[in-house]
Amino acid sequence: MAITVHPNTQGLIFDLDGTLSNSLPVHVETWNAMGEKYGFKFDTQIMHDMTGRPTVEFAERIISQYGISEKPEILARLKQELFWEMAYLLKPISEVVSIVKEFYGKLPMAVGTGASRKSAEIQLKTLKLTKYFDALVSADDVTKHKPEPETFLECAKIMGVKPQSCQVFEDGDLGITAAKKAGMIVTDIRQHIKYGEWAHS
Repeated sequence: MAITVHPNTQGLIFDLDGTLSNSLPVHVETWNAMGEKYGFKFDTQIMHDMTGRPTVEFAERIISQYGISEKPEILARLKQELFWEMAYLLKPISEVVSIVKEFYGKLPMAVGTGASRKSAEIQLKTLKLTKYFDALVSADDVTKHKPEPETFLECAKIMGVKPQSCQVFEDGDLGITAAKKAGMIVTDIRQHIKYGEWAHS
């Protein structure tokens, strides 16, 4: 079934990782590389549990789960730098990107992500999507991350659209919860697309 825009929608908000960008295989590969460096085998269940959270919180979970003696900020920074180097491997999720291109210039659009601003900007630039969005709200721009609604509410504020008139496209449980808390129309894209190399469970 195709992804559709609700007739009452006045603004579109897109998650980034796993929604616009098929970045999850690259994230897994970079965490695997960190595992080789620090001596742990990365469990992809962590991706499922924490998609939408900032990288430093992934690092905290990994340090706790595997008993690594490293500061979360350092682990997160090393992982992010490796991800930036591998950004050329990123692929767009065409079913979602087609919505972006169809409604460009017709409805305001924003990206609401748990990624850092630099990571988000690199991904959008790599995928040639930067020009389509009126706003980007990253992990650096809010204090309460998904599943709290602040990211999406800030997107709505910048676009000048009431929350109940915004439609959110998401692939993560935390982001879906956040969108619902914000009172927005929610589309779980996992029901509509095939991810290929790495799938959500």
